[in-house]
Amino acid sequence: MIRRWFSLGVAASLLLGGCAPKVTDAPPPAPEKKAAEPGKDAGGANPGKKITVGFAQVGAESGWRTANTKSIKDEAAKRGIELKFDDAQQKQENQIKAIKAYIASKVDVIMFSPVVATGWESVLKEAKDAKIPVILSDRAIDPDNPELYATFIGSNFIEEGKRAAQWLVKKTGGKAKIAELTGTVGSAPANERKKGFEEVLKANPGMTIIKSQTGDFKRDKGKAVMEAFLKSPEGKDINVLFAHNDDMAIGAIQAIEAAGKKPGKDIIIVSIDGVKAAFEAMVAGKLNCTVECNPLLGPQLFDAVEAIVAGKPVEKRIESKEGVFDETQAKDEIGKRQY
Repeated sequence: MIRRWFSLGVAASLLLGGCAPKVTDAPPPAPEKKAAEPGKDAGGANPGKKITVGFAQVGAESGWRTANTKSIKDEAAKRGIELKFDDAQQKQENQIKAIKAYIASKVDVIMFSPVVATGWESVLKEAKDAKIPVILSDRAIDPDNPELYATFIGSNFIEEGKRAAQWLVKKTGGKAKIAELTGTVGSAPANERKKGFEEVLKANPGMTIIKSQTGDFKRDKGKAVMEAFLKSPEGKDINVLFAHNDDMAIGAIQAIEAAGKKPGKDIIIVSIDGVKAAFEAMVAGKLNCTVECNPLLGPQLFDAVEAIVAGKPVEKRIESKEGVFDETQAKDEIGKRQY
């Protein structure tokens, strides 16, 4: 009887053993999934190197430039781009020094807004030899050698000058004795705004420039030069002021008032930039028109940076969108100004 029960127990054990899976038949445990490394996607396929950009700014000579700098810094931070920023204090030698430092540190892209138009060939050839693409921001170079830069992003300064003159022709009926406050000598905006303005004047012989001098894009210099204009023998004939930027126009308004004249009435004033202070002056009846030059170039600049780093094509010339605003629009538009 014992032998019989033992035989039945062995048979049952063998039967149950045949249904149970063996340990060696189990699938291997799944490998532990590692967290993505900083700068890489979850699959690790994209090396994700952080982009580094060197930007050599002209300076901080105006409200426009301050807004331009803020737009660039804010956009770089928003996109996680490392920005090496230098303020050239309106000196070309400082910009060249900064660009050479960017080349030495092997940034991915160099951007700069040239203080003046000429004298860039040597340092830009150094950047090209180092295979570092260059973006021109706001201002162009002369001679314009497209081989030395990837793209130019900014305004059409000649068109801005034309728009200012065209508005004046309508406002004055084509008859004016004009004082002109020009920008920094040799700079692209000064050269090209003057060129565009004078192109329109050629077709309107009743409009003549009787005084012209640089105010270096600065408010205090605009005031000082306008004071000198009004004290000159031609001063009594001036009935229009064309300022290459709003800051100089605002300085000139102070000089006009100090001379006992009414800005915006005794002397019609048109300027360029479209900063909020210009709209405030128009609302106050002291400025008549501002031609917009958009400083908020950060998004367009860094769109180009990311495209270039990714090996995508970019247009050689990218213009910013701009308008013309006069005293009749100022109250409605002032609340919309971002700078």
